Amino acid sequence: MAEQKTPKEQPIETTEADLPRNLRDLLTKAKGAVEMQNYKYTISLMQAVMREAPGFVEGRKLLRNSEIILAGGKKKKGLFGGGGLGTMKLTGFAKKDPLGALDAIEKELEKDPYNSGANELLFETALRLNFLETAAFALETIRSGAPENTKLLHKLAEFYLTRELPQRAADVYRDICKHDPTDTAAVKGEKDSTARASMMKQRGESGEYILGKKDEAETLALEKSARAALTGDQLVEKVEELVAEYEADPNNVAVVKELASTYEEMEDWANARTFYEWAYQISAGDVALKSRAGRMKDKAAEYELKTLQEAVTLNPEDTEAKEKLDEVRSSRIAEQVAERRKRVEQNPTDPQLRFDLGEVLHRAGEYSEAIPHLQQATRNPHIRTRVLLLLGRTFDAKGMHDLAVKQLSDANAELMVMDATKKEILYELGLIHDNQGDKTAALECFKQIYEVDYGYRDVAARVEGSYTG
Repeated sequence: MAEQKTPKEQPIETTEADLPRNLRDLLTKAKGAVEMQNYKYTISLMQAVMREAPGFVEGRKLLRNSEIILAGGKKKKGLFGGGGLGTMKLTGFAKKDPLGALDAIEKELEKDPYNSGANELLFETALRLNFLETAAFALETIRSGAPENTKLLHKLAEFYLTRELPQRAADVYRDICKHDPTDTAAVKGEKDSTARASMMKQRGESGEYILGKKDEAETLALEKSARAALTGDQLVEKVEELVAEYEADPNNVAVVKELASTYEEMEDWANARTFYEWAYQISAGDVALKSRAGRMKDKAAEYELKTLQEAVTLNPEDTEAKEKLDEVRSSRIAEQVAERRKRVEQNPTDPQLRFDLGEVLHRAGEYSEAIPHLQQATRNPHIRTRVLLLLGRTFDAKGMHDLAVKQLSDANAELMVMDATKKEILYELGLIHDNQGDKTAALECFKQIYEVDYGYRDVAARVEGSYTG
């Protein structure tokens, strides 16, 4: 199975709070070594931490800062050069095993923290892992220590534009202009990015979030809120304006992304998919855009299914429509499984893609195969409770009721507010307890919902019936 070829642990970017106790202890020692100005010891400790927690961005910054101090700070122009033989040899390794290559890249950077080739390789490798903060940090290192390398600064500015951070991009372009006032692309880039940042501010978008910590749902919510005031006619007018900008410069990532998202708002799934895919092609390998293109394809298929379902509902005696619905549904599930497998193979460290694959495998009845993907998806805190809910349902479908109860209980414990997700988890937990004959535990779950939402499903009948029965 493909799952066996995937490393057992494929982490996401993390904070100090996410580190296990042993790594936090090493981090404390490393910070103490910094205070004692024992930078060699700090580097040794932090390299050990980063091997175990490659997504720990603040740890990588502490490591790099110690290396820079030990190297004597900024060097004169030209002393810190390009990739070198060591970096060239790592390029192929990084493409095959990006996670495994990180430690080797760090060894190169220990010798030369401002090495442009090594930092660029770290940037590209981090993108493959969806370590967006790490990717930005790699090129920000060049910006602070070797700002004359305007080629990489251009790459950093373009990266910020793909993440809808025009103000950061404008700042980078401004630095480029300081070193090369004749760089017309940077001059135009600063002007365009500043204007875009101003537009975002007027729409109420701060544009300042932690790279990689804003998940798909949050992105959609922000974009929808920004476009909520537009009528259908206004959206059409906006598309016409954006198309004109696109025709003038088809490689303007910001315009292509906005055009794609506007088509998405219009529910023109085909065009939205086309432009998200093109945005991915011309971006710095932004996997979020690739993921969004895939979602647009899913939306188009969902619309077709919804239309067929409505036809069957309106005319339940139409056997031909029923057969067509069953055929399309079965075909679509098989297609989704194949597509989502491919997405996971392309970016195996993305927990959201793991969840998407686990979800469709569950829908296809492939419960055993869904479990390992869902287990890996629990590492994303933004979707963790939804993942645990689906894991619980998956274990229950396999008849492993005790494991199902454990997953759902964990999910319930992590939610402090009685929102829609917590109600769903408690209801599912109650059903499992009830089916297993544990009426007391089941009733306790239903009562928690009853206390705050009398009308939720059939909990009122279940709870009130326990008093009269």
